[in-house]
Amino acid sequence: MALVKRVALAPRAVRQLRRVRSVYVAGMLLSALGLLSLDDSAAGGRQAAIAGTLLAVFAALLTLTAVQLWRHGRTEHCSTAKKLTRIV
Repeated sequence: MALVKRVALAPRAVRQLRRVRSVYVAGMLLSALGLLSLDDSAAGGRQAAIAGTLLAVFAALLTLTAVQLWRHGRTEHCSTAKKLTRIV
């Protein structure tokens, strides 16, 4: 018995997931830059905690997006996945 139900994504959802990846990467880079730019005297401050939290949130969102797109690309029966898969 399968525990995971495979549901094909709509073409619009796939396009939106592909577009939002760059937003998540930019958020991760800005959060990491903010975390690295803090000097040592403020390392234990609130700004470091916020930057670290934002970095973790953007990393989690990027991971979930990548997994969703990966799972969608693995569905052979889905015509949307066949149309939107890049041929290399």
